[in-house]
Amino acid sequence: MKLKITSKTTTRVALLSLTLSFVARFKLVTTVAISSFAITPFFIAAVGISVLNINAASGHQQKMAITTVLFNPRSQNLEVMHRFDLHDAEHAVKEIFDGDADIMRSAKTQSDFAKYVVERFTIYDMRKSELALSLVGTELEGQHFWVYQETPAPTDLTGLYIQHNALRDIWHQQTNTINVEGIGDIQTLTFTDSTELLSVEFTHH
Repeated sequence: MKLKITSKTTTRVALLSLTLSFVARFKLVTTVAISSFAITPFFIAAVGISVLNINAASGHQQKMAITTVLFNPRSQNLEVMHRFDLHDAEHAVKEIFDGDADIMRSAKTQSDFAKYVVERFTIYDMRKSELALSLVGTELEGQHFWVYQETPAPTDLTGLYIQHNALRDIWHQQTNTINVEGIGDIQTLTFTDSTELLSVEFTHH
């Protein structure tokens, strides 16, 4: 039996072919669209997690303060210069004192913070006798807050024991670094974790 092909049949075949082609394309587009829709929230979620991780890392950045203990041969004094990050000092005074404490604008807050620092910083000679440090003053400079102290240097100074707990009693991640200068080579002490007392010895001066 022969299949009779007419112009009407040809038209129907063409329409069917066009329809199937359209459906196939629509299915492909739909699949891609669905895939994109699924990928997009995943990408957003991944970015969100990354941002959260970055924020978490920023929030746990190690806090640091640097102190210089300098022997001044002209005055024969030990001069102590504490440098705190202003951002840390701003947060610290609100925790130590109250929420209204303002280290940038309040002379009282600056004075109170200085007293807080000197009460937690001590220098001893090698016989463990405390050296009487005097508070010289404070200074707000750029992004730092400075606290200055000094004491006459013992004539037979052969070394020092130092204790530095400022801010370590409120932040466990606080690191206080001390550079001892002016007598021999520069020596560095680092207070972290449960460290309470460190020492330096002078081989020559």
